[in-house]
Amino acid sequence: MDGSQPIRAAAAREGIRHGTPAFRRTNLAMFAAGLATFGLLYCVQPLMPEFSREYGVSAAQSALSLSLTTGVLAVAMLFAGGVSDALGRKPVMVASLLASALLVLLSALAPGWLALLALRTLLGLALSGLPAVAMTYLGEEMHAESIGLGMGLYISGSAIGGMGGRLVSGVLADGFGWRVGIAAVGAIGLAAALVFWRALPPSRRFAPQPLRPRALAARFAGLFRDAALPWLFAEGFLLLGAFVAVYNYLGYRLLAPPYELSQAAVGLIFAVYLVGTFSSAWMGHLAGRLGRRRVLWTAFALMLAGVALTALRPLPLVALGVVAVTFGFFGGHSIVSSWVGRRAGAARAQASSLYLFAYYMGSSVAGAGGGLFYAAWGWGGVAAFVGALVLAGLLVAWRLYRVPPLAGVTTPPAPMSKGAMP
Repeated sequence: MDGSQPIRAAAAREGIRHGTPAFRRTNLAMFAAGLATFGLLYCVQPLMPEFSREYGVSAAQSALSLSLTTGVLAVAMLFAGGVSDALGRKPVMVASLLASALLVLLSALAPGWLALLALRTLLGLALSGLPAVAMTYLGEEMHAESIGLGMGLYISGSAIGGMGGRLVSGVLADGFGWRVGIAAVGAIGLAAALVFWRALPPSRRFAPQPLRPRALAARFAGLFRDAALPWLFAEGFLLLGAFVAVYNYLGYRLLAPPYELSQAAVGLIFAVYLVGTFSSAWMGHLAGRLGRRRVLWTAFALMLAGVALTALRPLPLVALGVVAVTFGFFGGHSIVSSWVGRRAGAARAQASSLYLFAYYMGSSVAGAGGGLFYAAWGWGGVAAFVGALVLAGLLVAWRLYRVPPLAGVTTPPAPMSKGAMP
């Protein structure tokens, strides 16, 4: 027998640990996955005014280029975890990324508006094999002491991908047209997919399971008997719904008087996504020290202040408002997504799927709905709509504050609030 086999078996049992070659390869792969997924998904957002001009569609209709993708993505992710249970985590994720990059490259050649929407709809289906499965892969393969950093790098890659996809497509569209911008993002996504394929270690703690629809439905139903999980799913809907509504229609406002910015300048606004790489880690760490219940409401409060600033006229205040909304969103998402995993127990894969279903349905519904408010009342209508979503998130955060912790789970006491529930 090869003497290295017992060592590999022991490593598989305890998971991928910090400082090992497998840890570095996993983090590189997950960073590339986040970069590709969210770049491919959101690259159309700064181009919506261009779609309106070229195809003669309204702001709300133009937003379908993103809302259709996220709507299909939300539904398909409910089944992606079950498919990966049967076929394996890595094969499903690799196929998802490669197909998504190719669809975005094809969308740069779309001959008309309906063809573009059809390709963006298929993109939602293709992308569904990555987000929920990535969270499950990390939960299975990483050592408990190392999973936090692995998840943090995946979220950082997501933030940079979301920013980079918007930035590249917006800036290139100004000089070469929107098709070149989309093609460039597709090429970057294809390169990232190949890096992911080569770098990600094969699953070592995965056992294939046949698809059992009844058992899967029972696990989904059981999640709604938890006192916190349904409210956490609602928070995901409200967080991304508010965030996407701001970014969907910000370009329309900044391209119009009194600002009349160029398409490239509007694309550069998305550089504020960089604050997400900091806020997700910082607020997640703060929530770990003080308790998620005590910190979550601050993310929504910051978003509400940011929305109010965007309603003012001076451009520096509008930009500061966008920064505040972005900081609060990424911090809130980090807190809520980690809380879902902590509450879900053995049904972690199904909880991740349901959370992401609600999360992306928020993007689809609120992202398109904001266009109706923009058409009727301009940016003031969008700000009021987003403000209502954020206020609802604050109310849900208050409700979550009153939910008792799981048995056996403790959090460190907060020195500033003696009587607060942990």
